Amino acid sequence: MSQILETYRKKHPASERMYDEACEALPSGLAHDNRRVTPFPIYMDRAEGAYKFDIDGNTFLDFVMGHGSLLLGHLDADVCAAVKAQLERGTHYGAGHRGEVRWAEAIKALVPGADRVRFTSSGTEATLLALRLARTFTGNEKVVRFYGNFHGWHDYLISGSKPPFSLPGSTGLPEEVEALSIHLRAGDIEAVRAVLDQEDVAAVIMEPTGGTQGKAPVSAEFVRELRDLTFRRGALLIFDEVVTGFRVSPGGAAAAIGVTPDLTALGKIVAGGLPGGAVTGRGSLFAPLEFTGDAGRDRYSRVAHPGTYNANPLSAAAGVACLEKIADGEAQRYCDELADRFRAGMTEVLERRGVDGCAYGASSILHIAAGVEIPRVSSPGELAEFDPAMLVKGMGPRLVHFRRATINHGLDFMGPTGFVSTAHTEADIERALEAFDGAVADLVAEGVF
Repeated sequence: MSQILETYRKKHPASERMYDEACEALPSGLAHDNRRVTPFPIYMDRAEGAYKFDIDGNTFLDFVMGHGSLLLGHLDADVCAAVKAQLERGTHYGAGHRGEVRWAEAIKALVPGADRVRFTSSGTEATLLALRLARTFTGNEKVVRFYGNFHGWHDYLISGSKPPFSLPGSTGLPEEVEALSIHLRAGDIEAVRAVLDQEDVAAVIMEPTGGTQGKAPVSAEFVRELRDLTFRRGALLIFDEVVTGFRVSPGGAAAAIGVTPDLTALGKIVAGGLPGGAVTGRGSLFAPLEFTGDAGRDRYSRVAHPGTYNANPLSAAAGVACLEKIADGEAQRYCDELADRFRAGMTEVLERRGVDGCAYGASSILHIAAGVEIPRVSSPGELAEFDPAMLVKGMGPRLVHFRRATINHGLDFMGPTGFVSTAHTEADIERALEAFDGAVADLVAEGVF
């Protein structure tokens, strides 16, 4: 048995027992595909600030941060106070409430082009609704999307996010649905132009910093060219800012790049770390959601959108508290600075330990390409011309060893990706770099890298 694996088992006996129990109730013992770690995942007991504590009593510096939703860290005092206050007033009215209006107003104040807001329960639902609005507005059905971009798990967009990109993203997808998506490589504006000249396209959807939270980066110039091209050809431009929204800047990547899409899909930070999502954008695109009082039109010519937990009062309270707190941009600037330091330090560790690759990422998003033959870069834009399949694949089968090693040293990443929060301190980053160095040393000693 490898020393890394042996240490992993010794440090987490309660998690191993919990996993055995979980496998009797959950498929593969999991509630989310990306939480899979072999031979078993670790189970958390509580979290606070930048730290998590598992059921074995181990302490972790957390860079999963609620899959990127916790820009303010765990148990932020203002968010918790807002949620507690709402708990005393009710958790689910099954009716409109003041909180949803305040929440929509907070989004409108920050996101470029946000004339109207419609809430959903998740980012996946937000991209699904955005497509429905685009198809209704244009009368077209096909959508252009880019290799490596992840837009949630619904049928229309789950394919194309993982290599090999030519294969469906899941079983159970009708061929007719798959045929409605046109997959292209980001950065090739001429390929997009050719498709828009030949096909009736409802929308082009993209992660504006590049696929898989910017793991496969795209240049800002390409995004600007895409905005101009879609406008001229009559296709809508949809930004999936489920991850980048409010993190890259208070107005998301759209504000940072200076490009206003027609529609924006939001999630994660928009709800302050609680379940929630939203679609926002140009007001005329939301007209199909409006009730007119014309029974025929409202039944046959309207975009239907129910949803039991849309604008749930608890999520609304957390969302308002979070968005008000990060609106001035200080939180983003603080996190970006720490992330820059962390990325530079991890890259230095890889170089000193003789391991190919680097750490990179936009804003406070971390991507760790260890054992990957890519150049060490000062900005993610330098990787825009690289093969997205290679970048998205990253460490490949070595990732499981990386996950075990970093967990052994008290670091929790979301695979090869991480997020910095305002709860992290300079001392935390120094501590994380020491732990990362120890993990890489173990991986080198075992011949993983």
